[in-house]
Amino acid sequence: MKVLALASYPNEAACTRYRVEQFVQPLADRGITMTVRPFIDSDLFDSLYKQRSRLRTAAGLMKSGLLRLRDVAGATNADVIFVQREAMLLGPPAIEWLTHSVLRRPMVLDLDDATYVPYTSPTYGRVTKALKFFGKTDYLIRWSRTVVCGNQTIAEYVSSKGGHTEIIPTVVDLEKFRPRESREESVPVLGWVGSHSTFPFLESILPALSELAKSNSFKLKIVGSGRADVSVPGVEVENLEWNLEREVEDFRSIDIGLYPLSPENNWATGKSGFKAIQWMAVGIPYVVTRIGVAGEIGEANVTHYFAGTHDEWIAKLKLLLADAQNRRAMGEAGRRYALEHFSVGTQADKLARVLTNAAK
Repeated sequence: MKVLALASYPNEAACTRYRVEQFVQPLADRGITMTVRPFIDSDLFDSLYKQRSRLRTAAGLMKSGLLRLRDVAGATNADVIFVQREAMLLGPPAIEWLTHSVLRRPMVLDLDDATYVPYTSPTYGRVTKALKFFGKTDYLIRWSRTVVCGNQTIAEYVSSKGGHTEIIPTVVDLEKFRPRESREESVPVLGWVGSHSTFPFLESILPALSELAKSNSFKLKIVGSGRADVSVPGVEVENLEWNLEREVEDFRSIDIGLYPLSPENNWATGKSGFKAIQWMAVGIPYVVTRIGVAGEIGEANVTHYFAGTHDEWIAKLKLLLADAQNRRAMGEAGRRYALEHFSVGTQADKLARVLTNAAK
């Protein structure tokens, strides 16, 4: 069976890397050939959220839109069209309409984020709302044989629109994401790994980290903030750009994971809890805001702690900073949980079944 996968982003984006590319070989082992076609290439992705590159980005997006028409022709040879979020970053679902309504190819939609929730881009502001066409997700749900959902929150929305759902969490290769063999027990490292769009969540707890530093010794490692400089009073900060080749090692270099979210942010409630799975995969205890599926992954007080308020963040981080043995025990429990619940093979079986049923 042949599947054409239309992804919004190249492999550098986690949604493409872990929701699509990661399954190419496992699906091949199950008799399904998946060809992945991202809307933008790696160079355009690198400049997409840099304000100084706006003209280059605009030209690149226009070129990508024209090239996307080539994929429509390729869809005639596919048994199923697999759309990761959307075929194009901007505009109405024209490509999906052509493949579904004109070429009559069965479609499977993959949603790992609440793409149906409008938001204002921190880079492009209100321009995003004018060009993004947030209502397209509802059309894609209607046209899809099945919608693969990253969590229950998204599945409930899809069901409310009449869509058929299958929940497949975003997972990592547990052979690559492994705990490091030894851990230096000098100054503990608190760490956050994210993107420019999720950095405001970390910013919300920086005052708590500053206060925590008055009575506790630690370093703060930030990866992927999109900021040239991040400073926190009283805290030694290492601020790094995200790098694909360094991704696993960045997680492994941290002693306590930070996973703050915002209860006021509707988009955050649809997050798939992926960072929790990554922290557990590498055996790192973490502190997380109890929101959506992030509050359901793992086992509270065994693999992680919950914190919502300023004082709760300080209290829970103090518990982990004060007890290296507790950190190790929680990290080991998280690794066991990941092995039991989040293997690539198990999720590949689900995806293969969805695609096969769609083709039928």
